[in-house]
Amino acid sequence: MEKLSIEGAFLFTPKVHGDHRGSFHEVFRAREFSESTGHSLTALQTNCSVSARGVLRGVHVAEVPPGQAKYITCVRGAILEVMVDLRTGSPTFGRWEAVQLDEENRRCLYLAEGLGRSFMALTDDATMVYMCSQPYAPEREHTVDPMDPALGIRWPEDIEPILSARDAAAPPLAAVAESGVLPDYAECLEFYARTSAPV
Repeated sequence: MEKLSIEGAFLFTPKVHGDHRGSFHEVFRAREFSESTGHSLTALQTNCSVSARGVLRGVHVAEVPPGQAKYITCVRGAILEVMVDLRTGSPTFGRWEAVQLDEENRRCLYLAEGLGRSFMALTDDATMVYMCSQPYAPEREHTVDPMDPALGIRWPEDIEPILSARDAAAPPLAAVAESGVLPDYAECLEFYARTSAPV
């Protein structure tokens, strides 16, 4: 597991075994994951998302507790996955980082509770499978404008973004932070300590 610049974000590049028949790789092993990240992940919901080229979803975040940690991989096509630290009081609050997940590199991304998530599909039929630590709870989820100049996310310039009505109308980070709904960094750290028992 590679620790990324935002605390609570980790990138896993699996060893892919391939021959003339195809390929095989392990996407997730609980013990190794827990030992290398200090987090534990029990999936209470697993999602599959298929997007056309240019579809941009997010930035989404769930209130903590319980939040919603995610473990994401792209099984077909390619996506630009963007994580944003939305934990107020965090030393990296408002910072973003992007990684490409695709069917060739087979990488997996873990995002702890309190981190915002957004992505853009770089190909048609970009297909993601992701495990979630909690079921989707719309009343506890909030959206930040992915095009907010204050965030400054660098989306591919050669792809026209396609947003849902909800994401297109999302408020900027400053307004969402002022509303008081974003996760608190200190509370997130306490939550991680309580819930990240070794497997």
